Amino acid sequence: MNTHLLALQLMAFQGCLGAFDTLYHHELTEALPGRATARRELAIHALRATIYSALFIGLAGWAFHGVWALVLLAVFTVEIVLTLWDFVVEDRTRLLPATERVTHTVLAMNGGAFIALLALNTPDWMALPTALTWQPHGGLSVFLALCGAGVGVSGVRDAFAARAIGRLALREQAAFSFGGTERSFLVTGATGFIGQRLVRALLRDGHRVTVLTRQARQAAWLFDGRVDCVDSMAQLPSSRRFDVVINLAGARILGWRWTAARRAALRASRVGLTNKLVAWIAAAEHKPDLMVSASAIGYYGIQRPGDDAVLTEDAARQPMFMSDLCREWEQAAQGATAHGVRVACTRFGLVLGTQGALPMLLLPIKLGLGGPLGGGAQWLSWIHVDDVIGGIAHLCRSGGAGVYNFTAPESLTQAQFNRVAAGVLHRPYGFPTPGWPMRLMLGEQADLLLEGQRVAPARLLGEGYAFRHPHLDGALRSLL
Repeated sequence: MNTHLLALQLMAFQGCLGAFDTLYHHELTEALPGRATARRELAIHALRATIYSALFIGLAGWAFHGVWALVLLAVFTVEIVLTLWDFVVEDRTRLLPATERVTHTVLAMNGGAFIALLALNTPDWMALPTALTWQPHGGLSVFLALCGAGVGVSGVRDAFAARAIGRLALREQAAFSFGGTERSFLVTGATGFIGQRLVRALLRDGHRVTVLTRQARQAAWLFDGRVDCVDSMAQLPSSRRFDVVINLAGARILGWRWTAARRAALRASRVGLTNKLVAWIAAAEHKPDLMVSASAIGYYGIQRPGDDAVLTEDAARQPMFMSDLCREWEQAAQGATAHGVRVACTRFGLVLGTQGALPMLLLPIKLGLGGPLGGGAQWLSWIHVDDVIGGIAHLCRSGGAGVYNFTAPESLTQAQFNRVAAGVLHRPYGFPTPGWPMRLMLGEQADLLLEGQRVAPARLLGEGYAFRHPHLDGALRSLL
């Protein structure tokens, strides 16, 4: 087979695989445009996308003769350097899921193959007069040109996202006071969406931070070597002193169906780890003053659409898996009270930030498909990530204990939430989405999105906490 034609066919495959990697990994599962640590990675992606766009469109219909062949080789060299740099940056800033690692490996192998095949043509092309010679290949050329246009749009998207992250980073410098004196904090879940913001806020406030994480090397890079990193409680001697323990660890709730195996994994990541923390506290020579442990408003179960009752911290719960999981999680944390530690359980609503669930919730709205989901009458209780950090800081200052709802004062129905989001994004509203496909895919898990809860932060408000983002419109504008 003609090596040039084979190279173009491999390029077409590269375009398909690259589109999958961008849409599935970078946009959906990893949500890179919202990661505070992804600015450099996105900037590299933007440069590579610009190069690939030029390569796809150029090679779709032209042959590079004479000096142009050397130019093509130089472009390949730059692309290879950027790819290697991208690998290093990715490894230092995030833990890639297995599917993304496999995809990147295949992309690298395929990219190396088509570059090598094109390089074989270089001697023959250099011997010809310098010119860009029109040499189309029918439908293959059309497809490659479309790939070039698509990757070009992706590059522009990544460039704007990198710039936006830089601007948001300045907003994240807002000060939070966790107490007047320097204290020592142990934080679990520090590499997660909320944990990263919390650790940086603690460091800015002058505190010492130790993080418990399975990715100790990544955490050390993530926080520029300013935190101590351990990957198990066994690495912490009983003589180690912590003033406050903040427990945010837990596998992602939304995702695959709640099979028996996944329920066990969710319990282990929450209840199991919390039990280990309490066991360490029991043996510690110096007990912490406070333990702040995450929970969720799923504790209350579900409210059917049309049920407008407001749920405060003393509301009864309804039996379902999510409610049982939260109850067991909180009971495990309360075990620390037997050792003289004050325990505050924080029941989070939907946390709004540039990471987490919000990017996926906004995707259909950005595409102009926003509207009521499953009728839209179900309540949606949310909180801005700044108020999660601010609420935790409030508990550290005030010495609060017991249960706290971490939700904004304003509760909206799902339809109202999407209407406000569509207005902020300047998109149309009204495209309805039925709930049955979600129930078919997610099973009982779909209740979290199709039933909801109307939850009020009664204790935080009663203790005088002033929300930075009490209304959804302002909360979304601060993020978008």
